[in-house]
Amino acid sequence: MTDRLPMFPLNMVVYPGVSVPLRVFEDRYRALVHHLLRIDDPAERVFGSVGIREGYEVGDHGAQSLFRVGVRLQLTEVESHADGTFDVVAVGRDRIRLDRLDGTGNFPVGEVDQLPEPTVPVDADVVERARATFTAYRFALREIAQDPFNGSLPEDPLYLSWTLAACAPLPMAERQELLEADDAGHRLILVTDLLREELRAMNVISSLPATEVARTRWSPN
Repeated sequence: MTDRLPMFPLNMVVYPGVSVPLRVFEDRYRALVHHLLRIDDPAERVFGSVGIREGYEVGDHGAQSLFRVGVRLQLTEVESHADGTFDVVAVGRDRIRLDRLDGTGNFPVGEVDQLPEPTVPVDADVVERARATFTAYRFALREIAQDPFNGSLPEDPLYLSWTLAACAPLPMAERQELLEADDAGHRLILVTDLLREELRAMNVISSLPATEVARTRWSPN
């Protein structure tokens, strides 16, 4: 079923269950926030986001090319400022596929389809290897950078797959690959392999995580 959603393309990949802080100052995205705040039910204050393959979040030219698979997010926190800007927090809810983007209105609107996560069993060995590899990565990183995760890792394979994907310091293309993975088991295998590559690179160049210079950070819109 195709929905129409306000859209906020970003220079980052967002995952379900992950909170995203955003500084909103461009007119089109300020209009998007105003639109969401007029919705009475906070649970219905939702918008979509896809990663920007080429282009920028800001400026007249904006995004030139977008990834098609993204996430539906719920606006959860809003702080307004006297100059009309906002600091907001949104939480990823589920995956979407963008079919068409209409940028002619006050803010971008996308025609999107839900992309449900298949419910398939995940082998216990796959889960254990993923947890062990991430633990080894945290141990290797602790003397040169901040721990990428606080607290205990989720037990549920699906939530674990999203958590490790969000924490892994990877370039945008590989983060997008994790978002588009067929299921939690496949995603855990992918992130385990990517973290093992990271560990091997850190053994060669120990001063930084291997992808530090290539990492795409979130930025203001």
